Amino acid sequence: VQLQASGGGLVQAGGSLRLSCVDSRRTFNNNGVGWFRQAPGKEREFVAGIRWNGAVTIYADSVKGRFIISRDNTKNTVYLQMNSLKPEDTAVYRCAAARTSNAVRNLDEYRYWGQGTLVTVSS
Repeated sequence: VQLQASGGGLVQAGGSLRLSCVDSRRTFNNNGVGWFRQAPGKEREFVAGIRWNGAVTIYADSVKGRFIISRDNTKNTVYLQMNSLKPEDTAVYRCAAARTSNAVRNLDEYRYWGQGTLVTVSS
């Protein structure tokens, strides 16, 4: 598994962005995948996770109702659609492939990590 995240940028509060996470080795289709974020001076936190087949999705309370995680295994890609963005969503976002096929929240459940993409939300 080799993950690459993209799609970050600068957006005004209330706006939207879509992040993409591509597995260039085309091997994570059997893995749960998650998105995490880390703001300056803060711990890395779970954002959203998705089961290998997309049948189950889970979210942090802070993004529930605003963010949508999805995947297209034919393209070896997982997406994070972020709507109604707030300044507190500003962070470096990273995707990761889990050791399991399930959607999981715990950082320790993730084995492979992509590099981050910066999301900045201005007020």
